[in-house]
Amino acid sequence: MSTAPFLKAPPMTDSLTPFPGSFDRRTILRTTAAAFAAYAAAGCRPGRASAALASDPYGKLVPDRDGILDLPEGFSYQVISRLGDAMDDGGTVPDLADGMGCFGLADGRIALVRNHELKAHEDAGGPIAAGYDRRSDGTVLPGGTTTLVLDPGTLAVERQFRSLAGTIRNCAGGVTPWGTWLSCEEDVTRAGAGVKRDHGWVFEVPAAAAGLVDAVPLKAMGRFNHEAAAVDPATGHVYLTEDRDDGLLYRFIPDVPGKLAAGGRLQALGLGEVSIRDTCNWQGNALARRQWHAVRWIDLDEVESPQDDLRMRGIAAGAVPFARGEGIHLGAGELYFCCTSGGARRLGQIFRLSLGDAAQRLQLFFESASEAEFNYGDNLTVAPNGHLIVCEDQYTQVVDNHLRGIAPDGTAYPLARLRLQTELAGACHSPDGAVLFVNIYSPAMTVAIRGPWAGQT
Repeated sequence: MSTAPFLKAPPMTDSLTPFPGSFDRRTILRTTAAAFAAYAAAGCRPGRASAALASDPYGKLVPDRDGILDLPEGFSYQVISRLGDAMDDGGTVPDLADGMGCFGLADGRIALVRNHELKAHEDAGGPIAAGYDRRSDGTVLPGGTTTLVLDPGTLAVERQFRSLAGTIRNCAGGVTPWGTWLSCEEDVTRAGAGVKRDHGWVFEVPAAAAGLVDAVPLKAMGRFNHEAAAVDPATGHVYLTEDRDDGLLYRFIPDVPGKLAAGGRLQALGLGEVSIRDTCNWQGNALARRQWHAVRWIDLDEVESPQDDLRMRGIAAGAVPFARGEGIHLGAGELYFCCTSGGARRLGQIFRLSLGDAAQRLQLFFESASEAEFNYGDNLTVAPNGHLIVCEDQYTQVVDNHLRGIAPDGTAYPLARLRLQTELAGACHSPDGAVLFVNIYSPAMTVAIRGPWAGQT
């Protein structure tokens, strides 16, 4: 049996609180015990389940009568937003709902900032007044974010509107401790290829914005095939994944913590054991599970990378590649990030990066051995009970994606099964931990799942 400690639930940094002025890690990352009761939500309710298996902490999944999302007994979901719903700005909810962040607003309401992974030619859900870039015909590019403002009790949508526009393939991102969403472009299209400006940037969207924000690319954070981001509240450092077979793990050190637009330094992760060059284990088990490795950070230059060669220059300088880095999430003093096609079976890996006061270390926390265990993990989050929750993103002849839980001992189990032929994305908890929000990619839906999240450890 593993002797690894239980995962620590993340500090509740998704609410609109000021960025801490004193970076005292022990103060900021101190966790508190909390109990969350099971709720009965309006919407679809599963029936009774059969007896639970030991490997399924919440019990077997119960078939959903509406054919959308199977859940364990005691859990329920409601659809709160879907493709084509009217928005308050005159448009309609666009498709391809992907990464998402949840925030507690100052008035007690909940805000969800939701990415849309739309390409330049795809439908925006109506005309857009302004944005970062335009097509060659002059219309604003359809990618970006929509914001939903929810009643905290009923989860009814009080307002929803487009909050970022003019970007391409906004895939994932991450919340910041100062109440913004970092929306990341998974696209490196150059100006002239049907668009007027270069792409491949991170954009910042305040959760409290009431409409379209000024779309400012954070160019010091690098131009590459961005996937997700996570901010260490103790330092202000931003960790970034890259969705390429030879993608890197990046760290952005801002000149002014909490002010990303002020610039900073971009680095890539390398291992202290320079002989280890294979993190994906495609050519054998270069990295063993649960073994810690010292890391080093390598400074990068020319980070705006007009030739899209940032990762290649990083590797040449000693950085290690990861097999399609995707979702990344901060726990208490540690980061977890998915590599979609990593592992000997190419079914997915999860890495763990310690952020302690001493030198940082990297661990291969999980590697899938079968499709039934875990298949192409993407976005992930940490549940209130300390388990990981991972959205699957696999497309085969028969698409069968799940929310997978991963216990502290590395055991994977099914938490939900999507009955539609698409992927799950954007899993994030409400500020009190009682609700898990998740997106169904296409046709776009955002659902709220209630259940005894802290009931199993």
